[in-house]
Amino acid sequence: MEQELGIRRLNWGCGAAGVPGWVNSDVKEGPGVDISCDIRDGFPLPDDTFDYIVAIHALPEIPYDHLGGTLQELRRVLKPGGTLRLVLPDLDKGIDAYRRGDRDYFLVPDDAVERLGSKFAVQMVWFGYSRSLFTRDYIEELLERAGFSTVEHSAFRETGSGHSGITELDNRERESLFVEAVK
Repeated sequence: MEQELGIRRLNWGCGAAGVPGWVNSDVKEGPGVDISCDIRDGFPLPDDTFDYIVAIHALPEIPYDHLGGTLQELRRVLKPGGTLRLVLPDLDKGIDAYRRGDRDYFLVPDDAVERLGSKFAVQMVWFGYSRSLFTRDYIEELLERAGFSTVEHSAFRETGSGHSGITELDNRERESLFVEAVK
């Protein structure tokens, strides 16, 4: 997908390697990681820097007592009217799969754990990396408390933002919820 001309976009929580065409940020350094920092200490960036920000399964790694501050920091570096797109593990989808007995839903291999309840638990905390779990109404409340003016749920590869490139990092459709918040 071609990047929109003049648009500044941040891929927060990019992992060990960044994606071309984005400003890539992660707590770890790596090839293509432009900003290596812990968001809880603040970005080394001025206010109102980005047109949009995308975070794919990064927010769950933040402890509960730092979620509000993290969302406020993401909001700070968004331009007025900018959009934050979050892709998060959906706790409700995991519960539904567990109740249906749907072993295929869970991505945890049998050599890690075999029982359905074990797969559910390990996937929800993703082998101990996730510190926070999310439902649709919980992330809405967090975003509203962080000062976002509009919060809308979306779907895989769909956006209400007007920025076609905002969905290009979308993945993990089956297990995720997708939400967009406007500064």
